[in-house]
Amino acid sequence: MSDRVAPNLIPPRTSSTGVTKPPGKDIRGQMIAAYNRWLQVPEESLAIVTKVVVMLHTASLLVDDVEDSSHLRRGAPVAHNIFGVPQTINSANYVYFLALEEIQKLNNPEAINIFIKELMNLHRGQGMDLYWRDTLTCPTEEDYLEMVGNKTGGLFRLAIKLMQTESNVPIDCVPLVDLMGLMFQVCDDYLNLSNPTYSKNKGLCEDLTEGKFSFPVIHSIRAQPENRQLINILKQKTNDNEVKQYAVRYMKSTGSFEYTRKVAIELRDKAFTLIDELERTFAVIPGQRGINGETGSGNLVRAILNRIIDPVLTDYGDS
Repeated sequence: MSDRVAPNLIPPRTSSTGVTKPPGKDIRGQMIAAYNRWLQVPEESLAIVTKVVVMLHTASLLVDDVEDSSHLRRGAPVAHNIFGVPQTINSANYVYFLALEEIQKLNNPEAINIFIKELMNLHRGQGMDLYWRDTLTCPTEEDYLEMVGNKTGGLFRLAIKLMQTESNVPIDCVPLVDLMGLMFQVCDDYLNLSNPTYSKNKGLCEDLTEGKFSFPVIHSIRAQPENRQLINILKQKTNDNEVKQYAVRYMKSTGSFEYTRKVAIELRDKAFTLIDELERTFAVIPGQRGINGETGSGNLVRAILNRIIDPVLTDYGDS
């Protein structure tokens, strides 16, 4: 393909979308840096992993916004409302293959396997989420967390697995990153329905407009299965703010925000326990000299977990 044609496969960078570096909190980039205190991946390999994760995350957001009929992404119009659905879908798919091309630079067959497996997990998880929404099927909490482990956890896990294949440090961080993915999504679900900043960036209670069975919604529906109000509000995919505010009040009455907050805290505490275990494991690995300064310390991971959960602990949902 000529150099003249190739750039046109990707929408030009705007304030609302950028294929190489989306605006935001960069939790995934921070996570990679934090886990590298244990894994000590060579700089060149780490740069490739970081680039791949950014590309895949951005491409997945482009597709998610189409599938969710979203209007805003971080306070600006979504890509498909600027460039159109066909160009956005094609661009996102193109970036998936650009990411695979980057993975090949690692010259590690296992990296290719990880890439394929976790992208399959991501799409399976998204498929489950879409199925529940489109058939108005309320999943169990267990099924929902399984879906999150695939959809949200896929990119988290892909990053850490790639780092582990490039690392000489025999330590397994996957159980910890799985917990981090679950906590991230549970907190995101909570904040989508309660946080003023989310309302500004994505619209008021966007998950209700989407018709999404998020974590607090699932709890509320199952707390009073004979009451069909909330599931019927989801069916409407309403843009009526008064209806959405009524739904939030109903979820408060079923204790769903309080329960979601409790689960998020439990996930964080389990993650803290795994961090302690990883620090002890690292300290006795032959060739390592224990936790020396930043090397081997899980403090950065703890800090990321706290940043994720802190907005939830400010009690937006019960105010």
